[in-house]
Amino acid sequence: MATQVLIVGAGPTGLVLAIALARRGVVVRIIDKNSGPGLASRAMAVHARTLEFYRQLGFAEVVVNQGIKIEAIHLREHGQDIVELPLKDIGAGLSPYPFVLAYPQDDHERLLAAQLKAEGVEVEWNTELESFTQDEWGVRAVLERDGDRHTCSAAYLCGCDGARSRVRETLKLEFTGGTYDHLYYVADLQTAGPPNQDLVGHLGANTFALMLPVRSRGMQRLIGIMPEHAPAHADFESVRPVLEPLLGIRVAQLNWFSTYRVHHRVASHFRTGRCFLAGDAAHIHSPAGGQGMNTGIGDAINLAWKLAHVLQGRADLSLLDTYEAERIVFARKLVATTDRAFQLIVSQGTGGQLLRSWLLPHVFPMLSGLGAARRTLFKTLSQVLIHYPDSALSAGRAGDVIGGDRLPWVPDNFAALQSLDWQLHVYGRTTPQLAAAAQALRLPVHVCSWNEAAEHAGLLQDAAYLVRPDMHVALALPRQEVDVLQELTARFKLRFGRDS
Repeated sequence: MATQVLIVGAGPTGLVLAIALARRGVVVRIIDKNSGPGLASRAMAVHARTLEFYRQLGFAEVVVNQGIKIEAIHLREHGQDIVELPLKDIGAGLSPYPFVLAYPQDDHERLLAAQLKAEGVEVEWNTELESFTQDEWGVRAVLERDGDRHTCSAAYLCGCDGARSRVRETLKLEFTGGTYDHLYYVADLQTAGPPNQDLVGHLGANTFALMLPVRSRGMQRLIGIMPEHAPAHADFESVRPVLEPLLGIRVAQLNWFSTYRVHHRVASHFRTGRCFLAGDAAHIHSPAGGQGMNTGIGDAINLAWKLAHVLQGRADLSLLDTYEAERIVFARKLVATTDRAFQLIVSQGTGGQLLRSWLLPHVFPMLSGLGAARRTLFKTLSQVLIHYPDSALSAGRAGDVIGGDRLPWVPDNFAALQSLDWQLHVYGRTTPQLAAAAQALRLPVHVCSWNEAAEHAGLLQDAAYLVRPDMHVALALPRQEVDVLQELTARFKLRFGRDS
């Protein structure tokens, strides 16, 4: 069958996009210029929202079992412990995954590639995008493999090809932002003594280091800023005397060590005609909060169902306009906030000193013991707060939920979302008018019992929520307004039901 979507780049973003498209019956090709999944990968944190997407796709538990739940953060300064912040089940009641998971990107990519292969699609390694053109009928790309060139035609092209994206450069899109002055390192190593199971972080003026456990090899992953006076091409042995006392460890075995630069940039557009950008090709961040990879996966989930709908005649072309409108706003906010947070953490100024010497040791432990503060921290890190209130797909308010919000989790209400399709949720009773309208639209209705958990989650009794295929609420209908549902359906020419 003819390729419908060509994906360039087989990192987590490209792989999740390919899986989500293939699950919906879209014919996809995914290429990558590398020979296989990366080794010296830097992304470690898999947040709750990503795991919720993986549950929808059917492999969240595999990821959880291969990763390590981080139960505490140990912060250090000047080689001394200054505070321990408990994280165990920090998001209890907010998500079926109320924790932060450590799962290194290289293991993560191998698992995603295997999931994609199970869908009948294999990554075409050692294959590079040389050039492409687009017109109203589709995209024509020239691919290069082992010195041979061949063409590929597709309806759409998705650039998931990282910070040096060939797709973005060909489209001549600006990538505004900057590069941090510091040189970073990443290392995979074995420490002497009992294995560490928590996140250990060192904070200081112009220095930053994190250590997280890697279950698959019983190793530790280190990520941080190279010491100020390290040689330009330093290897691990030249920085070991500084790193070991900072993190309170002794390195017994080194697997690999690499250095890199960190940028903070956002592309001017995430879409040009039939071409889209996602992940690092669209936005790159500081390492603060472990948000970059999770954000790219969120891009993929958002884009996949929209492309599938348009390709399968289930929605108007205007649906594709909502991808950039929804994702670029969040990317800009995230780059700005992570940049500010990171600059403050490593600042030599008064603000940075205050944060490290007083706020972290004295205020954070107190706050972490408060339920409201723990919930706020979890919501912020986990990406469950991502919402699209200004989207053309969003409208209404019912309880605390507004159109564009993630559907709040209450036990069992996420199970129906594995259909990967539109559905109505009612917490209480369905009116005959809504039931008749949904039947006419071939729109599944899931009636959930009204209980204390639903009320605590911010839902409204007897309200209806139109849930998108990416688990966000499109319409919050406090009185089950049929006309609002019918208007959105007509505006985007939505057709519900997979066999429609």
